[in-house]
Amino acid sequence: MDRNVGSVDRTVRIALGVLVAIAGGAAVMGYWTAGVAVGALIVAIGAVLVVTGTTQRCPIYAGAGIDTCDADR
Repeated sequence: MDRNVGSVDRTVRIALGVLVAIAGGAAVMGYWTAGVAVGALIVAIGAVLVVTGTTQRCPIYAGAGIDTCDADR
């Protein structure tokens, strides 16, 4: 799969992914009353955002034909 996540999209994904993962970790550890299962799901969502931002490849974008790298080229 070719890169399809541009630089601005990448930065937003990584920053938001870290924040979401921290919020999920707080829920898993009991600092937030969302519950362990919801916290684990939130951590997973944050991890997906970080991975797609870091690799610059998003399978959802690929399926939808979206490519934000065009702005970088």
